[in-house]
Formats: sequence, structure tokens, C-alpha cells
Amino acid sequence: MSWVRELFKTEKPIIGMVHFPPLPGSPLYDDSNGMDYILERIRADLRALQDGGIDGVMFCNENDRPYTFKADFSTVAAMSRVIGELIDEIRVPFGVDVLWDPFAAIAIAKATGASFIREVITGVYASDMGLWNTSVGELYRYRKLIDASDVRVFFNISAEFASRLDKRSLKEIAKSVVFSSLADVVLVSGPMTGEAPDVSHIEEVKTAVDVPVFANTGVKKENVQTVLKVADGAIVGTSLKKDGITWNPVDVERVRSFMETVRKVRN
Repeated sequence: MSWVRELFKTEKPIIGMVHFPPLPGSPLYDDSNGMDYILERIRADLRALQDGGIDGVMFCNENDRPYTFKADFSTVAAMSRVIGELIDEIRVPFGVDVLWDPFAAIAIAKATGASFIREVITGVYASDMGLWNTSVGELYRYRKLIDASDVRVFFNISAEFASRLDKRSLKEIAKSVVFSSLADVVLVSGPMTGEAPDVSHIEEVKTAVDVPVFANTGVKKENVQTVLKVADGAIVGTSLKKDGITWNPVDVERVRSFMETVRKVRN
């Protein structure tokens, strides 16, 4: 656990999501707004999270719906450009998540100096996007090839929008991915964005592994005390947005209120 405290300067860190608007090449991209709008929207969300006292941030192409398993060149280029332009404004540790392409995420992380990525990296799933297969061995070899071994890998082992075809228990899966797949952090999710995981599932995973276990979805002011009694940290997006709607801008007052509750838990 020591590297988590060293990186985030606190116990039980909260990582706030910086959700990109639809990027060039995705169906919902707005040609009339262009890249300048995306840059300013991301700048505003980053500022709101940091001013609200967040411990870390993660950049993600959340609105590139419907999702694919392989990001195109425009996604990697657009995310890298925006993060690169904002790099001097980022005051907290940051990570990258590309839905659902871990190779793209590790490439952007290497290019921008991100400390971690979050992805679904192991297992086979029946999903909204079709049959979802993964290849952790190929990813780790690619990470080595591009000299990105210092980028921590957060493993989402209970993917949103999908059902794992593996019939092992969550506890067995967690133990396995730490042993065989070298997970730095294990993430436990709810069934989709904004929906909380069962705390008993987090507890179950915690008993099986000796790496940090974070709640990955659905954490809000109303349940964060319960979640952080068990989890080693949390990734938070929807509940920090205006009116608690995933696609809205970050609300700095929601962030401040949320982090005030988190500090009470830590104390």
C-alpha cells in the first residue's frame, strides 16, 4: 500500500473523472464545436476537481458512445493533445482510461507522463459491445516495449456493461489476476457507470489479495463512508457532476462537499 500513499499523499485516495466530450471519429462528436471546445471543457472540469480538493484525476473518453474494443488514431491523438496542453495545470497525480482499449491508454500515459491507467485487461465477457476478449500478456509486453513499466495498471475485474463468462467467484478471480497478471490495483465495479458495487464484493476481494482494492463506480457522498471503511480508495465521476448526471460538467461545490465527507472518514 505504501506506493499509493506516496503517489497520492494520503490514505484512501479519491480519483475524480475528467470525462471528455465526444471526440473526433465518434458518432456523437460535434463538428461545429471542434477541438477548442473540448479543450476548454476539460480545462474547466480539471480546475473544478482540483479546486474542490480531489486527490487525483483520470482522463477518459467516456462519451465516445457506442464503445469499441480498439481506439482509432484520432482518439489517441485528441486525448494526447488536450492532456499535453493542460499538463502545466495538472497539480495532482493523473491517469488515463480509453474505452475499451488498454493499448491506447498505455500509449497516451507514456506520452503524457500519466502515473496509471484503468482498463478491463483480463477475462472474456458477453457485453453490449459484443464478445469481449482481452490479452494481458500482450499488453504487458507492449508496456515494456515502449518503456512504460512505471505506469501502474488498475484492473477492473467486474466490467460495466458486460457479464464475465468465467464462472469463478470474484474472490478467486481477484486472487488470480494479482498472482498471474501482476495487477497494481484491483477495481470492483457496479453493473454500469454511476451504479455502486456491493460493498460485500469489495470485502470479498480485499480478503483475497495483498494489493489495494478500489471502488470503481457509483460512489457518492451518501455512501462514501460505508465504501471507504472497506475500500482502499475510490474512483468517482457521476456524483461530482452538476445534478449528478454523468454527461454534465463537474460541480466544484459537489466536489468540496464530497471531499469534506472523505476527510471525516480518514480522520
